[in-house]
Amino acid sequence: MSEIQDKPQGRQAQRLHTRKRVLDAAVAEFGRAGAAEADIATIVEDAGVARGTFYFHFPTKEHVLLELEQREEARIAGELERYLRTPHDLAGVLAKVVRLIAALERRLGSKLFKDLLAVHFSPTRPLDDTWREHSVIALVAQEIEQAAERGEAQLVVESYHSAVFFLIGLYALLTTTSGSKALRTAVLADYVTTTLRSLEPR
Repeated sequence: MSEIQDKPQGRQAQRLHTRKRVLDAAVAEFGRAGAAEADIATIVEDAGVARGTFYFHFPTKEHVLLELEQREEARIAGELERYLRTPHDLAGVLAKVVRLIAALERRLGSKLFKDLLAVHFSPTRPLDDTWREHSVIALVAQEIEQAAERGEAQLVVESYHSAVFFLIGLYALLTTTSGSKALRTAVLADYVTTTLRSLEPR
């Protein structure tokens, strides 16, 4: 089947276009006010749709965040995969992940970034939505395993757990550190160094 034939046609294409407009308007409003205070009326006005159209595509505000999370996860995983096709070591991979997640925070803004993390760790997520299904975690775990195979790291715990611990710590630092850009950069660099030392062969 050709690429043209694979593209959505007719009503399906229109639905996807409308969904994207609603999502983009919701992301903008969430970034301005935060998810809890976001005004649905503002979202539908900016998207140029009826209020019912918002709820058709996104039954709750959490659904907006989940869709945004999936979109950004795919974006970051794609950028990380491109980086991994170039010569690299584990230190470079962890530093790249820090830059990608920090760029996401800047792009979304502090309020929306925190809302995204809240839904990411929400106990109300579907039970089959496990950490192992997150592509960024999978890529980091893969790189930790490969570093161990090269003798550059030691797996004290499962590589997946090491990747999860690294990302949780990164999220915590990004949401709690403030002050100058130089100070934050230094803190994040120290975090990468500390993570690498924790993985050093004993």
